[in-house]
Amino acid sequence: MKRVLPPLNALRAFEAAGRLGSFKEAAAELNVTQGAVSQHVRLLEEWLGAALFERHNRRVLLTPAAKAYLAEVGPLFEQLSQATARYGFPEPISRTLSVNAPATFTLRWLVPRLAQFRAEHPDVDVKVETSNEPVESVEQTFDVIIRGGPDTFYGYSMRLFLSEERLPVCSPALLLRLPLRTPGDMRQHTFLHTSSLPRLWPDWLARVGIPALKPAATLTFDHFYLTLQAAIDGIGIAMGPTALVADDLAAGRLVAPFDGPRLPSRSYCTYVADGKSDDELVVLFRSWLERAGMGSRTETAN
Repeated sequence: MKRVLPPLNALRAFEAAGRLGSFKEAAAELNVTQGAVSQHVRLLEEWLGAALFERHNRRVLLTPAAKAYLAEVGPLFEQLSQATARYGFPEPISRTLSVNAPATFTLRWLVPRLAQFRAEHPDVDVKVETSNEPVESVEQTFDVIIRGGPDTFYGYSMRLFLSEERLPVCSPALLLRLPLRTPGDMRQHTFLHTSSLPRLWPDWLARVGIPALKPAATLTFDHFYLTLQAAIDGIGIAMGPTALVADDLAAGRLVAPFDGPRLPSRSYCTYVADGKSDDELVVLFRSWLERAGMGSRTETAN
């Protein structure tokens, strides 16, 4: 007879949270984020088709059915722990996945999604370092390097996981002060530039047929994440990459006054040294990035 088992990582999070009466304390015990515990519990609730906790500020209370469930599930984890110790099996060694990625991409796309990866794979530690060096110039050995592409480098396999375009974005508050009904109205605004991407605004203005338009002012930053933050703060209008501003558009921190035209942009790709391409964690992380990238494309399209 086939066993019907709930998601075991989700069950583990439920047991710890129920026993301790706190998602925060459960996260500390399991060495994951509080958000990961919450997501696992939600997954188990969806699987069971019933609520397990009543949320009360910083504490959580088990529902009557969940309390009875925990009374049976809890001892099973203790028995499993004792059996493992009794037969002398070593504790599983967590592995660390090292990732090198551009700072703006890491800040605005990767970090907000890493909690989901940790929720799905709590036994994998991720170490992220940021740089913009070309792939072939990265001196330290990393499991996964994320850069624009697609490009070809000797000794590396490449896989694309996230595409994007660029279009003007600004804060809703800025539009209230200075409405944008047509692209010509942009002459009243401040254009936000990034020093490494000087052609974005001229190329977009040429696309809309007003290449000679002069804005009221310009402001240039040396890092792209500063340019986007200035747009969120209502200082001016930036040429936003759709993938990296999707969360801000969805949350209403930014708006796109014009849906087009959109400038083409390089995609994000993973580059992995040939000797690491078949590594279990590398395959796992690459597949997760591709699923997350597909989700981002769907959100942007909507």
